[in-house]
Amino acid sequence: MDGYSRNMYNGNTQVDGPAHVRELTNLTISKISVGPFNNNSYLLRCSSTGTEILIDAAAEPDRLLTLVGPGGLNAILTTHGHPDHWNALAEVVAATGATTYAPSQDADSIAVPTDHELFPNSTVTFGDITLTVLTTGGHTPGASMYLYDDPFGHGHLFSGDCLFPGGVGKTNNPEDFTTLFNGVKSLIFDSLPDTTWVYPGHGFDTNVGEERDFLDDWRARGW
Repeated sequence: MDGYSRNMYNGNTQVDGPAHVRELTNLTISKISVGPFNNNSYLLRCSSTGTEILIDAAAEPDRLLTLVGPGGLNAILTTHGHPDHWNALAEVVAATGATTYAPSQDADSIAVPTDHELFPNSTVTFGDITLTVLTTGGHTPGASMYLYDDPFGHGHLFSGDCLFPGGVGKTNNPEDFTTLFNGVKSLIFDSLPDTTWVYPGHGFDTNVGEERDFLDDWRARGW
């Protein structure tokens, strides 16, 4: 059943389970798991304006629209071009009229037109909230993450399929792995503090400090 779990947020959502809600000073983050591949979709709501955006309209559009609620949806950001991250995009756009954003290099892989193509270090602002685009490539040519730097706390990184608990995302060859690994190392582990919370495209959350000590292991195993 759908619903909301506001207390003791840990990001351990389950498909068919309730959304988990994290309330920050300026931003409310609602995480829901959907579809056959345990994809995560994230609804972000600016506390002062009520403006909402969705990261990855992955699956189960009816559940996503229930999560959005009657207030409407301003935009949908897709992390990369793999279909399991945008299978519900057409239905959610049709129901809400939301503007679509996606990494420039992956826009042609998405079956719904991209209104605004995103580039490395570009930003997306909704209400009083700004997200920065961090592009690694490797998993797909434009595989990207979205970073919210909370002025009242630690950072919040929506990592798509670039970083998970226990490793980086899947790649098809050693060259792509090197691209993804180097991007994750440079943009996350060389740049962000250990307190940065990581919201991945599938499964449970983690943080930068939990993963940092395993970088050499990931590099050695090649995945």
